[in-house]
Amino acid sequence: MPLDLAREAREESAVPYVDRVVQCQLSAHDDGNHFALLTDDCTYGTALWLRWLGADKTQLVLMPDCPAAAPGPDGDGCCLFADHAEQHTWEDALEEVSCTS
Repeated sequence: MPLDLAREAREESAVPYVDRVVQCQLSAHDDGNHFALLTDDCTYGTALWLRWLGADKTQLVLMPDCPAAAPGPDGDGCCLFADHAEQHTWEDALEEVSCTS
């Protein structure tokens, strides 16, 4: 993550440290946009994410949490953002694929 965005992320959140090494948290996807969770210590129901498309197009985005939950009374909630592509975090992935860029 670019240093200027790491500084901005610290300023926008209550956390004193933001890891500059991130990886996309979406399951395998083809649209080229990647997302890494920086902190969920924002307004209730939102989180600060880093979005990037290649090395030159990065930005911080505050996005609402995904409202989906696994079936059943004690189902885990999805740890991604609303309207994300592909699978929820609680769904079994057929294969683990890293989508770092």
